[in-house]
Amino acid sequence: MIFEKEHELVRQLAREFAENEIKPTAEEVDETSEFPMEIYKKMAAAGFLGIKIPQEFGGSGGDHRSYAIVMEELSKASGVSTIWISSPNSLQSTPILVDGTPQQKEKYLRPMVTGEKMFAFGLTEPGAGSDAASILTTAEKDGDDYILNGRKTFITGAPVSDYVIVFAKTDASAGAKGISTFIVDTKLEGVSFGKAENKMGMIGCPTSDVVLDNVRVSKDDMLGKEGKGFINAMKTLSVGRLGIACQALGLAEGAMEEAIKYAKARHQFGKSLAKFQNTQFMIAEMETKIAAMRHLVYDAAYKMDLGKKADKEASMAKLFATEEAKWVIDKALQIHGGYGYIKEYPIERMYRDIRVTSIYEGTSEVQKMVIASSVLK
Repeated sequence: MIFEKEHELVRQLAREFAENEIKPTAEEVDETSEFPMEIYKKMAAAGFLGIKIPQEFGGSGGDHRSYAIVMEELSKASGVSTIWISSPNSLQSTPILVDGTPQQKEKYLRPMVTGEKMFAFGLTEPGAGSDAASILTTAEKDGDDYILNGRKTFITGAPVSDYVIVFAKTDASAGAKGISTFIVDTKLEGVSFGKAENKMGMIGCPTSDVVLDNVRVSKDDMLGKEGKGFINAMKTLSVGRLGIACQALGLAEGAMEEAIKYAKARHQFGKSLAKFQNTQFMIAEMETKIAAMRHLVYDAAYKMDLGKKADKEASMAKLFATEEAKWVIDKALQIHGGYGYIKEYPIERMYRDIRVTSIYEGTSEVQKMVIASSVLK
């Protein structure tokens, strides 16, 4: 792992922010499902919403390692807090950075960085999850506009979004090559949202359907060329997978901290749990897995910073980190015993939060497909 002095400064800033702003409200957010907008504004002021967005559009102009550091540090305190950061740095900004015109970048990236406008990423549909190429949402040309019809599901942040980046088929007969990308203003006639999902974890960022009923979108709000949307989506998801791997890493580290603290404080049979060999061996395995996660995560981030193709590395990081983080957090809860099952202890929330990381932005099974495809080509 190669870090510069500025990376350590970023880590210090993120760690202090997590300790002072995120951790004190984490349990309340989980209980109320409401993430404090004043903290969101502070995230924007700290530059967290535009870590990788170029300075010319109001961002920090940072690299993938800086993004990974912030995600890792904040996830230790709260998994859901990093969804509010990962979204503008990956799924929301990448499609625009990849295919946006200078005018589109100026119009949409700047308010994204400041937190003035919120975006959502609309790819998944009820019948098209891992098989993104089979989406049914359509976009029919009508003069200088497109008429969009369809339904997106499990869209993170949809109910509070000002814009949704929508992938729709402009040529239904062309499969993946018939998909195009649009930026849809959620105030347009025909745009509506479903009821926010009642989720197991990552509570504090609403997820819902987005329904498009004869929504008229200007051709000026198409991203890139017609039929190039699927390529855009795949490039975006590669960056997004790095973020989720960081999220899992941070959650595992946070759980480890809780387990160590509890093991030292809890006494049974006349000594602390930390003195038992069984506990020590469990913690040794947990630490080893976390170290391996960290190396895979930052290897992928470093390759991205070098401008290298890192789809395989991002998928390996996500696959390993999300699967092993589940194991680590399960053991951390086991060390807590019955107390780990009680909501008063942070480990209970972490146990619920980690489960989705091996599902969203590409399931573990999809990551294996990406990795195998790269190795066997």
